[in-house]
Order: sequence, then C-alpha cells, then structure tokens
Amino acid sequence: MQKAIKIHSKDNVAVALQPLKQGEVISLGGQDVTLVEDIEQGHKFALADLPENTNIIKYGTVIGHTTKEVRTGAHVHVENIKTNLGDVLEYTYTPETFEQPAAQGRTFKGFVRKNGDVGIRNEIWIIPTVGCVNNIVQTVERQAQSLIKGSIDGIHAFTHPYGCSQMGGDQENTRRILADLIVHPNAGGVLVLGLGCENSNIAVLKPYIGEYDPERVRFVVAQAEEDEVAACMKQIEELVEIVSKDERTECPASKLKIGLKCGGSDGLSGITANPVVGRFSDLLVADGGTTILAEVPEMFGAETQLMNRAVNEEVFHKTVDLINNFKEYFTANHQTIYENPSPGNKAGGISTLEDKSNGCVQKSGSAVISDVLEYGDRLKTNGLNLLSTPGNDLVAATGEAAAGCQMVLFTTGRGTPFATAVPTIKIATNSRLANAKKNWIDLNAGRAIEDSSIEAVGEELYDLVIETANGKKCRSEEAGYHDIAIFKQGVTL
Repeated sequence: MQKAIKIHSKDNVAVALQPLKQGEVISLGGQDVTLVEDIEQGHKFALADLPENTNIIKYGTVIGHTTKEVRTGAHVHVENIKTNLGDVLEYTYTPETFEQPAAQGRTFKGFVRKNGDVGIRNEIWIIPTVGCVNNIVQTVERQAQSLIKGSIDGIHAFTHPYGCSQMGGDQENTRRILADLIVHPNAGGVLVLGLGCENSNIAVLKPYIGEYDPERVRFVVAQAEEDEVAACMKQIEELVEIVSKDERTECPASKLKIGLKCGGSDGLSGITANPVVGRFSDLLVADGGTTILAEVPEMFGAETQLMNRAVNEEVFHKTVDLINNFKEYFTANHQTIYENPSPGNKAGGISTLEDKSNGCVQKSGSAVISDVLEYGDRLKTNGLNLLSTPGNDLVAATGEAAAGCQMVLFTTGRGTPFATAVPTIKIATNSRLANAKKNWIDLNAGRAIEDSSIEAVGEELYDLVIETANGKKCRSEEAGYHDIAIFKQGVTL
C-alpha cells in the first residue's frame, strides 16, 4: 500500500494514507519529501516550503491559506491554515460536462405501488402528527411486532418532538416531511396517529399528503377514542392483512432513488469512500436512476463544481439560490457561515470547510445536475438532484428519505450507528474503521487505495445496492435502527 497520495498535479500538500513518522522519506511523483514531524492517517503535509498567506491546494483547488510559514514535510492543519471563504457571492454559468459510463441495464425486485412508485421494503409505518403521542405510537409498535407475517419486512414507529407550538415555515417543514413519509413507497401501509388539538392535526395534514390510497393509509385521532391503543391496533391488524400479500416484482434500476450522505468524515473521505459513491452515482444515473446530494453547508467552497454541471441555466440559477439562501439562513440567525468542520472532522485530518466540501462533493460523481429541490420537496426528475438540507446527519438523511429515496448511502471515516427511515448503508473510508466496527459498516471503501480501485469498489457498491434493494438487510437494519429528524428553523411557542 502506498504511504501517501498527491491527489491532483497542482496540489502543494499530500495526504497520509497510513500513520507516518518524523524522518520518513516519502516519494511522490519523482519528489522525495522528508517528514519533519509525525503525520496521522488522513492528515496533510507540505510538499514545499509555504510562506505565510500562501494558498493551500488540494483536489487541485484552494482549500485555505497558511497563517504562518510551513516547512516542507510539516503537518498542514488547523494550527497553520485558515479558510478563504466569504459570504454571499455572485456566480457565472460556465457549463462543464464529463464522459459518463455506459448503461448496464440492471434490475432489482421491488414492491410496485398503485401509483407506480416502487419500494424496496414492504413495511408498515406508524407516524405521529405531534410529539405528544410519541409514547402511544411506541406502545403500538411494540404490540404490533407479533403480527408481522408474509412479505412484511417490519413495523416501525417514527417519533419526533414537533407538530405543535411551531410557526410559519418551521411548521411547514414538519407538515411537508410527515406528508412525504406517509406516501413513501417503502411503506406498504401507514397508520397516522394524531392527538386532535395540535396545529398539524390530521385535517390540516391531509392536503399536504395529496393523493393517497385510503386502503393503505389509515388515521386515528387519540382524543376521539376511548382506548387509542386498541383503535390503533385494529387499524394495524387490518393493514397487516393487506400488506402481507404484497409481492416483489422485477423492476429496472431507473426506479431506484438513492440518497448520498457523509458524516464523521476524515481526511480519506474525499479520497476513498466519497469517490466510490460518486462512481456508483454515475453508474445508477447511466441506468436512468436517481441520486440526491444534500447537506448544503458542505457544498460551500466547492459549489462552482456543481453549478457548472447544471443541465441548463434554470438549474444553474436554482443552484446559486440553494447556496446563497442557505448562507443567508446562517446570517439571519447571527451565526458564522463557515463554522465547520466539526471536532471529529479535524481529528480525522480535515482542516477547513473548503477541504471538507471538496471531499464531500465527490459523492456526486460527474453527472449533470438535473434538478434542485427545496427542503420537503419530492423527487420529480431522474438523474442527479441537489436537495436543500443542513449538514446534520439525521436531518439531511431524513430529508433525502422524505424526498422519495428508498435507501441512503452514508460514508464515514469516524463511524456512526444511526439510520434514517429507509435502509442506511454505511461505507467506511478506511480499513481500520471497517475492521473495528463490523456491526456498523457495510462496505470498506478503504480498499480502493489498498488492493483495489475507485472504479472496482464503485461496481461492488452497485452490487450491494441491488442486493439491498432485493431485500438484504444492511447493518443498521439488523440492529433495528430507524429514526427521523425534522429541520427545526423557527421559534417554539
């Protein structure tokens, strides 16, 4: 295995692929660099003497500038570099396209719903309209487990603390996300439980849902029932009889909608796991499928890469608005736009937001951007989409699921056990994590720089996605992890 990598020919830093010791001589592209200090895996070191205020180049792009002189072979990190990023910017559309892989014509076996959508799971979901009834839906979930039969994959309740005491757009977020989940194709049946007096009560929520199958979407108002648990169980029993008879049928990969997410990133995220997911995204898009890239704050500093891949000027302007509107959200709340990366990211070798963002957008591959979605929107265009969400793992992944994704691919260098409402596949950036947390990790992308390649592991990931779509449980499903988190933006009454 190589010891370090210079990602782009323009780079003036390299990244350690394994722990390196002071005094080691590292050969990169005909250049020998003697390390003047220890360098941890995923961390950067200078390939030349860098005077103060020199731009640091990684991925072939600027990721910050030096705050003091840095010697050749020295650690390049938060102690000696700083972001170059500013506030709201103006952008120019400079279209750029890349050669895409050929279609493979893959298929999977999914559950075709009455409206033509396809689920990869046949579950029954219990969704509360308001946090006041969380304990009730959890009680119903526990009692309903004994009813599972036939093709039913599970019965899950998705609790949340919202649905009342919210105002304006904040309340809209809750209503739209709940409505999106109620019609999600992974749910063969849904029970919606309301309290009765909440702001987002069932009568208010129904217009947000739109068309739905009344045979498979049931409603109970707790205040209108003598025994609300018994009323819920009656509806669940009826749903079980319907949903348990559903069968998987052959479907083209063009019916797959996959969320792309990263969290607990490290210095290898943009070198291994994220490019592997990007390769997968290009392969699925070539087959007519759909992927979503979310977490807008982690596009800051790499946004022009995405803007210039917009399919047309309309989508370009929507991408500009996506970026600048999110910056304005930060400033409206009197927060620093570039207060990122996290402590865990820094420990893993990421120094600035540009560093993080340029690694993050590798998950998008090189396909054109076909559409841009607001938070709570549902997918309507095949291909690569952008979705407005914060970087928070649970909130962003929930946004992708609510948009219609049947699965989320989650890359991580630090590790995390969480899962959203849909199967959440964990992809490790390094072999150490993959070996240490086998109960969390589904795929080891660290092999892309050890004994394989980005292209080969990308194909392997496509295989895993198809297997998971066919019913194979991922690690988080085996552990029974299912959560949602809604984007909280406004005041609480």
